[in-house]
Amino acid sequence: MKIIKFISYIVSFLIANQIQCQDIDNLLQEATGSEIEYASATFKSTHIISGQSIEQMKNGHLDFRISHRFGEVNTGAYNLWGLDQANIHFGLDYGITDWLMVGVGRGTYEKTYDGSLKFRILRQSKGARVMPVSLSLFNSIALNSLKWEQPGTLKFWDRASYVTQILIARKMNERFSIEINPSYVHRNMVDTELDPNDIWSVGTGARFKLTKRISVNAEYYYVIPPQRDYQSLKTYDPFSIGFDIETGGHVFQLHLTNSLAMIEKGFITETTGNWFDGGIHLGFNISRVFSLK
Repeated sequence: MKIIKFISYIVSFLIANQIQCQDIDNLLQEATGSEIEYASATFKSTHIISGQSIEQMKNGHLDFRISHRFGEVNTGAYNLWGLDQANIHFGLDYGITDWLMVGVGRGTYEKTYDGSLKFRILRQSKGARVMPVSLSLFNSIALNSLKWEQPGTLKFWDRASYVTQILIARKMNERFSIEINPSYVHRNMVDTELDPNDIWSVGTGARFKLTKRISVNAEYYYVIPPQRDYQSLKTYDPFSIGFDIETGGHVFQLHLTNSLAMIEKGFITETTGNWFDGGIHLGFNISRVFSLK
């Protein structure tokens, strides 16, 4: 009998404790919300301008992107202030899952082929689960396919460069979003012994929504000294500003930038345009998303 009473006491205690825990859970759900509400449209596209945004394609969705840069404005009337010249990049980004995106591309800058992975780790949310920021990892490889002056002297992997970025973003409110991108670039081959193979930088980007379909974007990458100063080629920190215009299934980005390249290895480490002497390129990106599932 004593054993039966003891067991009944334990069962009664567990039931009462479970009821109490459920009451606490109910109070927490009432206070924080019973569902997880994720932040959406932190940025309108997978790229802020040239650099990566926190956004990526959902499972089964494909983003076809055309990026274009004209020549520098300071080339004058003979080149129609850069409009006679053109540099282009085609890219395809596909969502394997909602948290993993793969991409491939080809650009006229150094006739480069590139491939990338973007991996989502955290997603900004509120309600039952509070997460103040979104966080993703981005990795890419690029191959320079220019013809070499002395065939056979350059190994295949000498043409390769690699990029690793941590993407940290927060949607502050319905109008304003901000992102910071610590970045590492490794180039297997450089022009001279003065040029560093490894370059570190910190990128920042922001979006301010003007209307339902139009926003102004800005992007800046600070190359950490002394790496930029050691290069044989005079380079500058890339800065870009422009507009996102959503037109149904397309996102049209129109901008001004001092960078000609449209991949990370190029615009982070090899930007030669100077905003203060007219080394500015007019550019645009066109993004079209297709659902394949």
